[in-house]
Amino acid sequence: MDALQQTFAPDLKRKPAQRALHGAWQRTWRAYGPDLLHCYDIPGLPPDNLRLEALFGRLRRHQRRISGRQSTRERRDFGQCQVLFGTASEEELLAQIRQVPLAVYHEHRQRLEEAEAPHRFLRRLHRDPLRAVGDLIDQHAARRTELEAASGLPPP
Repeated sequence: MDALQQTFAPDLKRKPAQRALHGAWQRTWRAYGPDLLHCYDIPGLPPDNLRLEALFGRLRRHQRRISGRQSTRERRDFGQCQVLFGTASEEELLAQIRQVPLAVYHEHRQRLEEAEAPHRFLRRLHRDPLRAVGDLIDQHAARRTELEAASGLPPP
């Protein structure tokens, strides 16, 4: 990606659209670059999930059509079962899943969990602010007690 950015040399003075594109591209790459292309690090994992997203999109549209409801919340819970029904056999599905080593899967799953933690906190803060702030206060109190115990100082 760095080599590609080096080859892109717009005339920044005369072409404001290219200047804006260049600035946005570099800003995005600096902010999110390491996390954008992590799928390329895992052998056997496709570089994108476009086919899987398209499959779930078809399932959602079908669910909307047959139920008449706009919400497809249930699809999140039972979508994986319909993916199982869409494969030729369970062995084929297991073979596709087993292409990725378990240790690598767990490592990248942990990275995903860490990346989603701020979004989950903001969602909790939006949905139930009293509980979210209470959890923060409890975490602070526990951390303070832990630090006091580690330092050997008496509590105030």
